[in-house]
Amino acid sequence: MTNDALENLTKRISSLIPGDVKHLQEDIESNVRSLLQSTLTKMNLVTREEFDVQSAVLQRTREKLEELEKIVSQLK
Repeated sequence: MTNDALENLTKRISSLIPGDVKHLQEDIESNVRSLLQSTLTKMNLVTREEFDVQSAVLQRTREKLEELEKIVSQLK
């Protein structure tokens, strides 16, 4: 999750704070941001770029496996 997305989510969550505790908004935003960052870190997420690279590697591996399976079947 990008910093902008994290910041937007933090703002959206903090906007749900009732008016009588708005004076605590900055403190709450900081805590929400820390909680979200911690949770996302524990989830061990990868970037879209990393995902796309691994998908391409997997596709090439599948193609190579199919090629080798054809060769093995011809040898039988």
